[in-house]
Amino acid sequence: MGPTPAPRKRPTIRDVAAAAGVSRGTVSRVINGGHWVSPDALAAVEEAIRTTGYSANQHARSLVTGRSNSVAFLLTEPQHLLFEDPNFSILLRGAAQALAARGMPLLLMVAGTPEEQKQVSSYVGAGHVDGVLAISSHSGNPLLDALVRQGIPMISCGIPLGFEGSLGYVSADDLGGGRRMTRHLLDIGRTRIATITGPLDTPGGRLRLEGYRDELGSLYDESLVTHADYSRDGGAAGMRTLLERRPDLDAVFVGSDLMAAGALQVLREAGRRVPQDVAVGGFDDSGLAATLDPPLTTMRQPLRRIAGEMVRLLIELIEGGEPAAVTLPTSLVVRASTGSAAPPRS
Repeated sequence: MGPTPAPRKRPTIRDVAAAAGVSRGTVSRVINGGHWVSPDALAAVEEAIRTTGYSANQHARSLVTGRSNSVAFLLTEPQHLLFEDPNFSILLRGAAQALAARGMPLLLMVAGTPEEQKQVSSYVGAGHVDGVLAISSHSGNPLLDALVRQGIPMISCGIPLGFEGSLGYVSADDLGGGRRMTRHLLDIGRTRIATITGPLDTPGGRLRLEGYRDELGSLYDESLVTHADYSRDGGAAGMRTLLERRPDLDAVFVGSDLMAAGALQVLREAGRRVPQDVAVGGFDDSGLAATLDPPLTTMRQPLRRIAGEMVRLLIELIEGGEPAAVTLPTSLVVRASTGSAAPPRS
């Protein structure tokens, strides 16, 4: 056997400059945004980077720029919901793809306990990420308050309750979606329409309930309202509570598709036919809704677009821009769980 070949030397800025026929300063300016570089020099450097296989040393670059060139996807929920709720995986995938197009990695952080919140606050505050995508934040969450006080660039998924004036956000139209689903249930002839909301310290829980209440007007009845935690078990518990309290209900608007899955199971166990006896509507259309039995009528939120818009606003913020807010429309997707006619009267 011959001698082991020496490892290939990693290309440097000097190599790129020599290949492009420009100075190292010009190469550095191209790598750091291309400012004050002529079109010809820019094209030559980009070609030299491609042919030499050069890639920036991110650690060294971070020492110069003071940036980590990475972003955190921060979920302030118990860890099991990351895998149970399909919304989070869609948002995570969408954010990762949007950042990959900019050459930036995404760090997943879960902070559902006080200990995890302290760890995340310390890690983010030390500058290990340039900004935070805050997912499923609750009003009064001390972690959000700590990050805001540290001046961390952050964009919230949903209106950041308590921080509306200081944080940018991207939200689905929760209020309008709540109204639209309730109107659909009224239009098919249902008159005793219940709701299982999400937590009222979240924008979805609060605003979807507000839309439901606005649309019902004088028909609103507090006994037809209960609250849960966006989990399948929470939806099941909420449905049991409603059936015990109001066995005459003929429809239920559930604040998420995952909770609706639990509600459907309880209705089936109770011998209630869907949609003949009870029409069921959800919220999200993340993929789960179409697989349920029966397939679930729901409000579709544009989750992939929400993720992309969050990344766009966060990058603008990191680069010195002002906080901005975007609200995206929801749309009604009608499936078999609501049928089309009023239930038979006994």
